[in-house]
Amino acid sequence: MGRALRIATFNLENLDDRPQGGIDFADRVAILRPQLLRLRADVLCLQEVNGRADTNHGPRRLSALDSLIAGTGYEDFHRVVSLNRKGERPSDRHNLVILSRLPVLSHRQVWHDLVEPPSYRPVTASPRPDAMAVEWDRPLLHAVLDLGESRRLHVVNVHLRAPRAAFLAGQKAGHGVWASVGGWAEGFFLATVKRAGQALEARLVVDRIFDEDPGAMVMVCGDFNADDRETPVRTIRGDEEDTANGHLAARVLVPLDRTIPEPQRYSVIHHGRRLMLDHLLASRPLLGWYRGSEVHNEALGDELVSPVLVRGSPETYHAPVVAEFESP
Repeated sequence: MGRALRIATFNLENLDDRPQGGIDFADRVAILRPQLLRLRADVLCLQEVNGRADTNHGPRRLSALDSLIAGTGYEDFHRVVSLNRKGERPSDRHNLVILSRLPVLSHRQVWHDLVEPPSYRPVTASPRPDAMAVEWDRPLLHAVLDLGESRRLHVVNVHLRAPRAAFLAGQKAGHGVWASVGGWAEGFFLATVKRAGQALEARLVVDRIFDEDPGAMVMVCGDFNADDRETPVRTIRGDEEDTANGHLAARVLVPLDRTIPEPQRYSVIHHGRRLMLDHLLASRPLLGWYRGSEVHNEALGDELVSPVLVRGSPETYHAPVVAEFESP
């Protein structure tokens, strides 16, 4: 048996070293760093890493992440970071990051490269605009890692849109308050389109990988904002029951969290409901090396209740998830 390979995902929820909302960054480091160390990850997919520039037009750095991983093994890992819509530098908020002990052979982000923004004319917006492009909020991040002996591991880091109604002109009565049920319903519909579109683009990335190498080892991981029965995860998985074609079974991605006992199978608590929204989806060739998964949710707070009770909590309300493989 070779050296274990550990792949993890963790939504750090607005990791930022700028003062905001009464949150002390030193407190965040004190809470988050032990969580990262416990993962002992060789490949770590992170979501919601904020960037900052020292001047208005200066380079944007991930200074909060740098401080968080300082003095840990992750500090020396190879790093891949998503960029803004222009592809020039990291965004101010919610960047995707892949940290890897394995060498990075290539990387890219995918943001409407394979799926054009759908055109839609809102019904309830005031004034009612012409048809608009419904664009995703974030890209996907794809890295090809070197496993040695000419073997490669494809890692796709995702952060799909939350099921929260998208903005519509003239339909907001205040912060978080909608002017009409119809306006909220249309905003919710648009959010659903965005999330499903991201999932479709992720699936097409996976299909292109398999087109080039039917035996590819692929991991799609991140915050899906959906459980494995909902449309986004179902779209990326591509189960043979959905395609009704056994010849496509080798292209199915398998949710590794299914091996976690059901009482422990949750990465978010939402108003008392335990939900598994953060996933690791593995291709069949990678599944052959699989040992097991962990979700570190012992100290997880309720994402709706806890922020009301605790001012400036340093916690993230997503639990990290990690899978271990015998090194292929």
